This record gives sequence, structure tokens and C-alpha cells, in this order.
Amino acid sequence: MALDPYRRLLKIPGVPTLLLVGLLARVPATAVGMALTLHVAEVMGLDYGPAGLISMASTIGMAIGSPLSGRFVDKHGLRPVLAVTTVAQAAFWASAWALPFPVLLVAAAVAGLLALPVFSVTRQCLAAMVPVEQRRSGFALDSMLVELSYMAGPALAVAGITTFGSGVTLTAIGVGLTAAGLGLIVLNPPVRSAAELEAESVKVPRRQWLTPAFVALLGTAAAATFVLTATELSLVATMNKADQTVWVGLAVAIWCVFSLVGGFVYGGLSRGFSPLALIAAMGALTIPVAFVGGGWHWLVLALLPAGLLCAPALSSTVDVLSRWVPSAARGEAMGFHGTALLIGGAASAPIAGAVIDGAGPEWAFVLAGLVGVAMVLTALPFWRRRPATSGAMSLEEEAAQLAEGEKAGLSRE
Repeated sequence: MALDPYRRLLKIPGVPTLLLVGLLARVPATAVGMALTLHVAEVMGLDYGPAGLISMASTIGMAIGSPLSGRFVDKHGLRPVLAVTTVAQAAFWASAWALPFPVLLVAAAVAGLLALPVFSVTRQCLAAMVPVEQRRSGFALDSMLVELSYMAGPALAVAGITTFGSGVTLTAIGVGLTAAGLGLIVLNPPVRSAAELEAESVKVPRRQWLTPAFVALLGTAAAATFVLTATELSLVATMNKADQTVWVGLAVAIWCVFSLVGGFVYGGLSRGFSPLALIAAMGALTIPVAFVGGGWHWLVLALLPAGLLCAPALSSTVDVLSRWVPSAARGEAMGFHGTALLIGGAASAPIAGAVIDGAGPEWAFVLAGLVGVAMVLTALPFWRRRPATSGAMSLEEEAAQLAEGEKAGLSRE
């Protein structure tokens, strides 16, 4: 691995600024769920059942709104979408702290529908600004920055509500999202490169890219977040069961560092791997964690192999999507990708929670790993019927990458 790919990436005009703005914009976005949960459960005193309803309403809104906002970006450009979503976020967060629960429930769903599309827009613009051969490094670095934002956002939400109260904290999130939207409006990064604008003068029908292979790609992306969410819940539950709750924050932080290291190494490699190989290996390497004992530090150490694959697995799905989908439909496709990630995480929480309550946290590690492997096996037959677009890897190259990834996964086991 060498640093040269990152040096060349950061020399591309506009890329460092886009990545920095994307990082800063994602921090308040990642604080949303935790802030709303604590506001409803602790400040309003309605317990965690109603808080879960608020979180569900917001998530459903975001899952529906993500591809819609991407489609509007494809048709009308970036600034109109950012203007509407920025105003919507400013209005919601300025008043959320004062709304009664029934109104807050509806408003959270609408705010989710009109969420600021910082995740998909950053990736869409990165694909437009970075040449195809450098995108793997670009998306790997972007995944690392997403990891940092998830480490910071929820922690800041907890600290804000416990220290300053929910009124100040929710308003601060609104200020952060509004500033993020205005920053992206001013920056106005391109959603398509100059060459792509010249090449695509006709409307691209959905059937050209919304194929069974594309759906399979979304399924593997959802499986990745299913594995990650279930693993986190299992880790927390295992440590709570062993009366090691005081170390949970440190354990989760170390696990995140594993992902950062893996993403950094992956982005600097001379070639990448298929997301099928990476997600299958991540799932397979999660299963043995269930049988580790002897203290929380051994549990965290057992998460190292799968943890190293977190950022590479997620970034590889974005890289493949950017190669398969025509640039004129890239925004909508990135929106569907964001929805898949949300669905994977949302489905994982109650299922893994039921397994933890019924059979024990160790079996939730097994569940997480099996779901990842099973989804890859389900996607494999459709993978070879992918869209025939420029920039896509050949079948031979993909098969070679898949074989290499599976071999690497077996060697780690």
C-alpha cells in the first residue's frame, strides 16, 4: 500500500473542499437519531417506545425521500434541491423542541422525507469530479470520513442534551444542518463531469440501469449495514451481560478505528475487490466472534478481521454503483443506495434485539454473519446480468476479484 493514490486524489481541484464540507455536514446529520431519541425518552419523559416511533417515522421518511431527492438533482440540478431541503431542516429543528408528541411524530416523518442529502450528494459529486481509475481511493476516503462523523455526531448529541438540554441541542443541530446546506449551495460541486455532460444528451430510461443486478447490489449494501448494526448491538449486549458496561464506549471506538484502518489500506491498494467478496468475508469473519470469552478486550480483538472490512465493503458498493449507472441517473441511484443502507440498519435492530433477548448476544453475532453470507449467495446469480455501461469491470476481472477476496477471507479464518 502507498500514499500516492491519496496524494493524487487530493490534488484534484475541488476534491479536498468537497470532502471537508461533506465531513462537517454529516456530523449534525448523524446526531439526528440520537438527539430525537433522547429528547422524547428523557426530556419529554415518554420512555423509549414512543422514541422508537419517532426514529421509525424519520427513517421511513428518509428511505422514501433519498431516491426522490436524487432524481430531482438529476433533473433540476443540485442547488434547487439543497435550497428546499435546507429550508425544511431549518424549520423543523427550530421548532422540534417545542412540539407535542403527535405533531413531532408527523413533523419528523416530513423532515426525514426532506432530509438534506449530504451523504448521497457528496458521493455523487465525488464520482463526477474523480476519474474512474481513482474512484476506489476516493470512496474509501469518503467512507473513512463517514466513520468519523458517526463517531462524533451521536456522542455530541448525548453530551449536548445532558449538558445544555434538548432545546439548545436540537436548535444547534438545525444550525449545523442549515450551515451545511448553505455551504453546499455556495460550493455547488458538479454532479456530472464536463465529459459526461457532453456525452449524455438524451434521457436515460430506468430499465437501462435499474436491473436485477442493481437490485442485488442494493441487497448486498443493505446486508453490510445489517451486519454492522447487529454486531454493534451484540457487542454492547455482551459487555452489559458481563458487567463491563463502563468499557462499551471504548470498545465501540476501537471497532471504528479498525474500520478506519481498513478503509485507509484498501484505498491505497493497486486494485480492489468485489463487494460480494468483501461483504461475504465480513459476514463469515463475524460468526467466530460469538465463541470468544475472557473479557471485553478479547472480544474487541476478535472483531479486528471483520472490522477491517467495514469501510472497504461499503465503499466498494458505491464504487461499483458509480461504474454501472449512467451519470444522468447517478443521483437517483445513489439515493436508492442510501435507502438500502437505511433499510439494512433498520431491519437489523429489532431482529438482532429479538435474538439477543431470546437466545443470547453471542447468537446475534452468528445471525449477523449468516445474513451477510446468505445475501451474497442470493445476489451472486444476478451479479452476472449487470448493466452494460462504460466503466464497469469485465466479468473476468470481477470473477478474479471475487476469487481473490474469498481466498483472502478463508486465509484470515
